[in-house]
Amino acid sequence: MNLLIHWCHIQFSNIGKIFRIASFEKKAAHQNHFLGLFWEFLSPTIQIVIYYLIFGMRLGGQQAMENGVPYVFWMLIGVIPWFYISASINAGVSSISSNLSLISKTKFPVEILPTMSVVRGLNGFFTMMGLFLCLYIGTGHFPDIHWIQVIYYFLTMMLLLMSLAMLNSVVTLIFRDYQLIISSMMRLLFFVSGAVIDVSANPDSWLTKLFMLNPFVYVIEGFRDALLSRAWVFDHIWWSIYFFGVTFMILLTGVYMMNKYKNYFVEYN
Repeated sequence: MNLLIHWCHIQFSNIGKIFRIASFEKKAAHQNHFLGLFWEFLSPTIQIVIYYLIFGMRLGGQQAMENGVPYVFWMLIGVIPWFYISASINAGVSSISSNLSLISKTKFPVEILPTMSVVRGLNGFFTMMGLFLCLYIGTGHFPDIHWIQVIYYFLTMMLLLMSLAMLNSVVTLIFRDYQLIISSMMRLLFFVSGAVIDVSANPDSWLTKLFMLNPFVYVIEGFRDALLSRAWVFDHIWWSIYFFGVTFMILLTGVYMMNKYKNYFVEYN
């Protein structure tokens, strides 16, 4: 528990540094592009427009789902968090291994590197979500009190991603092939996490119950609960308890491994 408290202290005491360095890295990544940082907003916008055109006007995108909401909107509510989740996990896996030179040359709080990989993609997430909400509200789906749960599910998503980034970044240094394994698994998780397929359609099915063990399903279905105004978080309290139990186990394991191996990171270079 002391390790977890120490980790939280490092995160909060370096929160300014996390956002500054993440912002600098985004600028550095786009410094040779004519449009520069504008790509941080243009790229997710293009993604949303393409999905809307393909599924909204073709491929049965207007078929009604829950509460009479067209499939295209139901799908986008799941796809937008998934884009961010996928990008953050892939970035988090290499967050330490790609910065070994920084760790070896300066006194740097290595614990914030995985968090930075999660923070880096927030501009894209907020851009996609903002554009979606404009489309959603513009077609007559107006906010109600359920929408306030978006804040809760956003925070749970951040906690899960920071926990996974912490664990994955350390495991990658020990087992280099782990990064390739994660990259391959993300392709499978796209389909079993509820982003484009309704994995909760048959609640009594053992396969559905298996899918519900996936913490990503909790987050994605949570965004749908909020924006489709279909349920409150208290309606499935045991699922929430399970989610936080799994998330904190991942975080504690990651923090423990970070504390155990961080003095030897340079040797993996």
